[in-house]
Amino acid sequence: MSKKKILAISGAILLSAAAIILLIFSTEPEAKSEGATKTTAMLVSVETVQEGTFMPNFVATGTVVPVEDINLSAQVSGQVIQRAANFVPGGLVKKGELLLKINPADYINQLELRKSELLQAQTNLEIEMGRQNIAQQDLDLVGGDSLSDSQKALVLRQPQLDAVKAQIISAKASVNQAELNLERTSIRAPFDGQVIAQNVTVGSQIDINDNLGRLVGIDDYWIEITLPLNKLKWLKFPEDDKEEGVEVKIMSSTTWGEEDYRMGYLYKQIGALDRQTRLARVLIQVPDPLGFEAEGEEKSSLIIGSFVEAHISGERIENVVKLNRDYVRNNQTVWVMEDKELSIREVEINLIDAEFAYISAGLKDGDQVITTNISTVTEGVPLRTEKID
Repeated sequence: MSKKKILAISGAILLSAAAIILLIFSTEPEAKSEGATKTTAMLVSVETVQEGTFMPNFVATGTVVPVEDINLSAQVSGQVIQRAANFVPGGLVKKGELLLKINPADYINQLELRKSELLQAQTNLEIEMGRQNIAQQDLDLVGGDSLSDSQKALVLRQPQLDAVKAQIISAKASVNQAELNLERTSIRAPFDGQVIAQNVTVGSQIDINDNLGRLVGIDDYWIEITLPLNKLKWLKFPEDDKEEGVEVKIMSSTTWGEEDYRMGYLYKQIGALDRQTRLARVLIQVPDPLGFEAEGEEKSSLIIGSFVEAHISGERIENVVKLNRDYVRNNQTVWVMEDKELSIREVEINLIDAEFAYISAGLKDGDQVITTNISTVTEGVPLRTEKID
């Protein structure tokens, strides 16, 4: 086949292919719009709020501290010859119970010596009184009208009498001190308490002011909590020790479980801020912290130094709307569904406690607050509360 025929056939094939491709593209169907786009309202959940009078609840973490906390010390020196069985860490002691006994032998001897000195001084007084009588008789015989008062006092041995009386006063004071020192050889519990530390035992040689152990009272414990200063005006403290403060629920879920709790009472505001947090410090009083007086049920005991959670009821707030604090949005705004549209309300908040915000302006009774997080936050966005099929 000649070259010209080959070229002619190839050209015919290319032209046929081009015609077929052109025909395909020219007959392709076109997409057409058959309807307008339909706008769908966002699905939300709402909560209807009510205006009224409510009691806020504050939650704070605090530390258990003792009301009475002392380091036992000796007021006389000597060797310990007796220790109470309960005077050990964790031991419970009663007020007046003997804890330690110091060897009293030296102090008994000192007391007897002081008593003998007092007896000698009293004897000297009797002798001097006899001399006083003789001097008075001599003065009466010779006549003392010409003597001055000071001269008469010398003749009647008044200075000697005063000296003997002074000896008696000193001797009595020495006896009292010796009796007191002897009494101090018995170291007793100053209150009902629990022994936290024991530093001496039988045979220990102790000196005055030595630290013998630590004792804390068990009638009451305190819980020290911290609160922001703006919360204090909503708390009511007792005016004096005779008045019982507001009840406080004490909880420790990690130690007692979720359901157990103890009751305490709001007690005092400490007159100094916490140095680190600059928060107000408040004391809560818990009676019978170890639960000894419980009848028919066991009470969870408090441990000094442990952390607990305090739930405190505040003063009543009137004419406010109570709203879950999670539904207050940025810049103190609240989302409200009004006429099936989003309304962004600026609100005034009187107080925020552990769970709720108490709103005095911006919301009214019956408003439907949106509790759902929505993606498009624009005034007037359409909303719905039911699903559309």
